[in-house]
Amino acid sequence: MEYTSVYFIGIGGIGMSAIARYYKFKGLAVSGYDKTPSDLTAALEREGIAVHYESRPDLIPADTQKTLVVYTPAVPKDFPEFLYVQQKGYRVIKRSRMLGEIAAGQDCLAVAGTHGKTTTSTLTAHILTQTRGCTAFLGGISKNYRTNLLTSHNPVVVAEADEFDRSFLQLFPKIAVITAMDADHLDIYGDLQQYQQAFRDFAAQVSGTLIVKKGLPLTAADTKAGLKTYHANDPAADFHAENARADACGHFTYDLRWPGGLVRDIRVGIPGRINVENSVGAAAIALSYGLDPEAVKAAIGSFQGVLRRLDVHLNTPGLSYIDDYAHHPAELAAAIASMRDIFPGRKLTAVFQPHLYTRTRDFAPEFAEALSAVDKLILLDIYPARELPIEGVTSEIIFNRVTAPEKVLLRKEELMDYLAKEPLDVLATFGAGNVDRYIQPITDLLQSRL
Repeated sequence: MEYTSVYFIGIGGIGMSAIARYYKFKGLAVSGYDKTPSDLTAALEREGIAVHYESRPDLIPADTQKTLVVYTPAVPKDFPEFLYVQQKGYRVIKRSRMLGEIAAGQDCLAVAGTHGKTTTSTLTAHILTQTRGCTAFLGGISKNYRTNLLTSHNPVVVAEADEFDRSFLQLFPKIAVITAMDADHLDIYGDLQQYQQAFRDFAAQVSGTLIVKKGLPLTAADTKAGLKTYHANDPAADFHAENARADACGHFTYDLRWPGGLVRDIRVGIPGRINVENSVGAAAIALSYGLDPEAVKAAIGSFQGVLRRLDVHLNTPGLSYIDDYAHHPAELAAAIASMRDIFPGRKLTAVFQPHLYTRTRDFAPEFAEALSAVDKLILLDIYPARELPIEGVTSEIIFNRVTAPEKVLLRKEELMDYLAKEPLDVLATFGAGNVDRYIQPITDLLQSRL
């Protein structure tokens, strides 16, 4: 059936908005609903996509045969628009299934993992864009292209393979990287064993080459693809960095050892030790896909990163501000370690907004351990996202375990007034909730001090 319009329930999410942009690129009429206005929905509206912010079934295109409806699992099943499209007989499809259908029949290059997948997949897409071209569905906004969708008529799809709600099981990649398998989303999976089994199920769907971070619990028996490993520095990995060295701004240069030889002096375009690992993973995909090693090296050097991933907003000798999406303990630990590399010897003050009651409950000790590595912690209340409160689960169960030299617990509404009076050296904001709404006000506040 040929559709002429696509309607999105929950259009403002990072994954949904990329698919909305894709269908706009393909020439279809695109519109949708989201709960709240955001920078992303404003961008969609500027691009000619109609977005509304209250339940309005009357705004859904009326032709049930020519309109495809895509929804996000974050939308409640009793949401009036969702009930309406089911009752009226529209074809209604989950976002992850839609991505799988788009990728089918093309070369799919996918990046999965508890963390690191957004930067690694965006860098992979940048390498492809600088060489052959690709269509890419990204989990963040590329700073090179200022979008989460890259388009090309070359039949190659780069996708961030998200394990939430087992979404990545809709993809059947030709080449895939798995970056990490640390426990997460236990509200869905129940325990670490089931969570890791989902990654094995994903591995079984890879047809060509599977590249796994060395040390992860995956073996050749888990996939029909050829199995390779990568690592930031382990010489036993098939793809690994050698001779890594940092400059005064925290940018690393290294030599890449891979099965085809050695690529010397790759300079990573974005700072932080963690981005050595991310770039080795992206290079492993690109080289396995047959791209020229020198072209891969050049693209890694011109990569500008992803909004909200070690995103430097202000950098002066006495006052700096960096923002990061980290919302899992392992991500926090890696981001804080990278910030110590970038800003050695300086006082690091971190603002952290926990994301989800279940994640806070499941990983409170691990969050506390990661956050204890900063000099001062400003801990905000939990961002609930799709969840209802859980009795006894508040930010205090993290706060009480934190051993950082200084710590304070605030409601997010108190944050700007608190920062206005706080002496700061290096400030970092962390979280996947709505802490990003404070990035510009914080940047303006700190610039006023210069």
